Amino acid sequence: MVRPFDVHEIYSDDPADSVRFPLRRAGGSPQSLAVTLLADYTLRTRASVPSAAIVALLGEFGVTPAASRTAISRLARRGVLESTRRGRHSSYRLSDPAAVNLSLSGHSIVAFTERAEQWDGSWTIIAFSLPEGRSAERRTLRGQLRWLGYVPLYDGLWLSPRPFTTRAREELAAVGSGSLTVFRAQHVELAHTVHRDPLDAWDVAAIAEEYTSFIDRWSPLLERIRSGEVGGAEAVSARTEVMDTYRRFHVLDPLLPMRCMPQGWRRVEVRTIFDAVYDGLAKTAQEHVRTVAASSSTGHDGIGAHTTGDMLAGVWRGEG
Repeated sequence: MVRPFDVHEIYSDDPADSVRFPLRRAGGSPQSLAVTLLADYTLRTRASVPSAAIVALLGEFGVTPAASRTAISRLARRGVLESTRRGRHSSYRLSDPAAVNLSLSGHSIVAFTERAEQWDGSWTIIAFSLPEGRSAERRTLRGQLRWLGYVPLYDGLWLSPRPFTTRAREELAAVGSGSLTVFRAQHVELAHTVHRDPLDAWDVAAIAEEYTSFIDRWSPLLERIRSGEVGGAEAVSARTEVMDTYRRFHVLDPLLPMRCMPQGWRRVEVRTIFDAVYDGLAKTAQEHVRTVAASSSTGHDGIGAHTTGDMLAGVWRGEG
């Protein structure tokens, strides 16, 4: 059973990959914070940001300058960032593969509430078998399946209500060799005493608690946003935190129509609050990031916040 936040949330850490993102951790590691900040304010244009500005922004989250510089260096080695240098000053921007991956992921994050209602009643089932001696490969495969929205009904039998996509085909093929079979099938009801419903693969009660915690955390901020009381640094912090939390739900939620979920399932309410916080603070946060960037260089060309609507449309399509 998949419990909230007990998943490796993002991307393979295989050295053969052309771009390797850090694993997401609750609370935000310096590397994941840096990726989120650059994605939130530069993904549309892949604008370069002075390293001093990235360090300053991370400092607002309590990250030390030394830890910030280490995070930037590691992201560059991973292929997530690429650098340019002017005199003694370095700037960084998202690499092309990172921008593509983040744009696709952003679309998935904000589209899942609508996608859930489009279910055709069929399940995608992935069965796999790997020898005991290949435990590292098994962990990588399980992590990749979870990021793609699959959960284990049984140990080697994973399922999702979503179709098997081209992206899933490509990413699973890159994980490694092994015995892996994919089906698209209907669930057949059996006698209750021997029946396990596919929905039982999710810890629905625990996910519901996380939805409630999200609402309790962010609802009090809405009035302050409407009245313009949230300052620049707080706006950046809030947008980063709300994204860091909300992005997990498209992995954790069963993605079944509301008619299939327990009464009172709060998926839509959570999405509404997320939109209000993320979009409502976009302009204020954007101006703060621009101010920090300008204090470290001669300008802030290309820095701009995107909205949830932009993410649905595809923030970056390769024009930059």
